[in-house]
Amino acid sequence: MTRDVRILNTGSLLELSRRLRAAGGENIRSSMQRRIRRAAEPLRDDLQDTIRGMNLRSAGRTTRQGGPSPNGRPLRETLANAIRISVRTTGGAGATVWIDRGRLPAGYENIPNQINKTGRLRHPTFGNKSRRGWVNQYGTALWWDNVVRQHRPRMEREVARVLDDVRRRLE
Repeated sequence: MTRDVRILNTGSLLELSRRLRAAGGENIRSSMQRRIRRAAEPLRDDLQDTIRGMNLRSAGRTTRQGGPSPNGRPLRETLANAIRISVRTTGGAGATVWIDRGRLPAGYENIPNQINKTGRLRHPTFGNKSRRGWVNQYGTALWWDNVVRQHRPRMEREVARVLDDVRRRLE
């Protein structure tokens, strides 16, 4: 997905990282990483719950339910399991919540972005790529953006609190 969520203050985190290395504070650095990850976990969990609970409905017939996934992987669960957290204290320091395309099956890489942008998922039915074999399914547009918008203030406050605590411990 092209929209990563990054909560960071690169200057502050890089300076803290340098000071931690100089002070030999591996314990402090691991604690900082753990706390930053903990601040990002509710966002990841909420994104996973949102995609798992999303109603993907068809515009066509509604009298018949769809069958099992043709590849044995339920779409929403597969997308939810690809949502990851990465925490770094050097380089691009901060927390990133993202969709790991490497954890998605071939052909699924753009689906989360497609649903987020348009609320629509267009795909062939059971691999039938003839003109009549394509269907549209509709979900919730901006599912990623809305969840991130709700969590951003809380995460920024948490990361600022972590940085203040570490700064106080180093002084």
